[in-house]
Amino acid sequence: MGALSWVIGGFFVGVVAKFLVRGNPNLGCIGTIALGIAGSLIGGTIVNLATGNGFDVAGAGFIGSVLGAIGLLLLVRNRSEGDSA
Repeated sequence: MGALSWVIGGFFVGVVAKFLVRGNPNLGCIGTIALGIAGSLIGGTIVNLATGNGFDVAGAGFIGSVLGAIGLLLLVRNRSEGDSA
């Protein structure tokens, strides 16, 4: 059940992040899930480092996961815009 919850949670986090960021790339379902999972890992790591818990990959909660996914989307979008110029 753990892997399934990562996939479902990653999907919802990815959808919310894609909704909040305009001009996002067309990632498809698998890309959206990967975006959400990566955003959760990034957000969790940043939250743990900021609170002094060290480097521990744990869930950041929904808001932290969405913020991590938004940051990742912005990074990907800026990189793709720079390559086309």
